[in-house]
Amino acid sequence: MVDVSRVQKELTECNRDREVSGVSIALHDGANISHLTGTIAGPADSPYEGGTFVIDIRLPGGYPFEPPKMQFVTKVCQNGAICLDILKDQWSPALTLKTALLSLQALLSSPAPDDPQDAVVAQQYLRDYPTFAATARYWTEAFAKSTSTGMEEKVQKLVEMGFPEDLVRSTLNSVDGDENMALEKLCSG
Repeated sequence: MVDVSRVQKELTECNRDREVSGVSIALHDGANISHLTGTIAGPADSPYEGGTFVIDIRLPGGYPFEPPKMQFVTKVCQNGAICLDILKDQWSPALTLKTALLSLQALLSSPAPDDPQDAVVAQQYLRDYPTFAATARYWTEAFAKSTSTGMEEKVQKLVEMGFPEDLVRSTLNSVDGDENMALEKLCSG
């Protein structure tokens, strides 16, 4: 069974410095501790700069002794799958969700084309970097900025209605930033 107190501590720790680290985590639906939503800021000086990337996080029953399952919700490349060794055989209970999100952020800054999740994208990165970077910038503009535009204003408005900020953020993330759908979910929950 998931170690609830550890996960709660990790959520608090991760969100404490989100302005500096560029990563945050919230409960996906406001209640289930084993289904979370992470966000990472696109790294500076990368084609992903300025984007906000949403990650679906599922904690297996053996967490923290088993790695979390993470997948990009925000379109980054052909699929949202993540190829990162610490989410597989290099996971250690000493690592945290924040560590994993920071590693994803670093992976966006410095991809590992020798161990790709998507061979076509990896080949483009290696053989035609300008096209790879232009495509990544386009996808960032199209998918990672549209949901973050005005997000803080939406969060503020819903918090002023009396909803907890973490719940507001996770609900907005779950409905791709649609303020009306988020309000509907918050009121019915």
